[in-house]
Amino acid sequence: MSEGSTMLEKNVLKVETPGDGCYPIHIESGSLDTVAVFCSRHAPAHRYCVIADSQVAQLYGERVLEAFRREDINVEIISFPAGEWNKSCEAWSSLSNKLISAGFGRDSAIVALGGGVTGDLAGFVAATYMRGVPVVQVPTSLLAMLDSSVGGKTGIDTDAGKNLIGAFHHPAGVLVDPVVLKTLPRDQRCAGLAEAIKTAAILDEDLWDWMGVHAHELVKGGTDASAQLVARVVSHKAHIVAEDPAEQNLRSILNFGHTVGHALEALEGYKLLHGEAVAAGMRIEACMGESLGITKLGTTKQIEALLEQCLLGGLWEVDRRSAEVREAMLLDKKSLKNRVRCVFLSQIGTVATDTEGHYTFPLDREELDDLLSTALTANPKD
Repeated sequence: MSEGSTMLEKNVLKVETPGDGCYPIHIESGSLDTVAVFCSRHAPAHRYCVIADSQVAQLYGERVLEAFRREDINVEIISFPAGEWNKSCEAWSSLSNKLISAGFGRDSAIVALGGGVTGDLAGFVAATYMRGVPVVQVPTSLLAMLDSSVGGKTGIDTDAGKNLIGAFHHPAGVLVDPVVLKTLPRDQRCAGLAEAIKTAAILDEDLWDWMGVHAHELVKGGTDASAQLVARVVSHKAHIVAEDPAEQNLRSILNFGHTVGHALEALEGYKLLHGEAVAAGMRIEACMGESLGITKLGTTKQIEALLEQCLLGGLWEVDRRSAEVREAMLLDKKSLKNRVRCVFLSQIGTVATDTEGHYTFPLDREELDDLLSTALTANPKD
């Protein structure tokens, strides 16, 4: 298989990583009960530690532990309080110390069971514990299935912003069971759809149209529609990650909506769901692109319409001033030389590039002020 390629065969998507590596993403209803077999095959270890937040541990912890016990595999579970605000240095330190106290060695592996917060946090624990142990991602939220479980990005948040401390640490495998989406609260399912809308917006107009037709099923967490969505979105992300594992150029297109979105999350003290922030970020960045003449006029309205269908029409940005959004954007880890780098659409399904083929556009403070003031016109405080 050539570099950058992916393959979907018998529910398995294979992702190439640097150094001729490869890991599988297995997407199948009911596969959570086979997690122990999957882990022993793709991340063989003497002991496994399942890391989950308090909510997921209560929902699925015993079921996953029983799957390991049936195979007579040594396993323990460690949980941490649920919530984006717990994706912190303190949580990373606490989990690492618990692993040390429990005697986990370099012959151990981590199982990240949960949503995006768990995937990022447990992945970072795995990347740093004993200078790196394997991690298997078992996402239980739509957002994690579509985005954070694939690509090897791990990290924790600080008061200054999201994911400012982290490492690239590719999983040994990813196990996706779409059935678990039925247990998600509706707002969590809808928040996950923001990442799918982003993927369609930057890469796949056909997927965009398909989501418009199936929005009602996706909002309800329909298993068949959700499985199709996960396979299509993850296939796109896997291809991009394989082509650009360290985010040198192409992979940056996955940040559409995220530069503003991350700023809003930080301003809200991480109480805003990631998908809600990204939804707002896509609206604002599309409007900015139209103001610059980069994005086709009317694209923002198309984005707003699909967000509404997916119950993501809340104007989470309305109480924010352009100056505070600008300052939060300048703290983003992608900022260089005091300039923010944004991804803009050319139109739905296509990302814009500059004259040199770069997928991001640098904006200074003055440009940001003007663009944000226009994009935030619905904000009564501006």
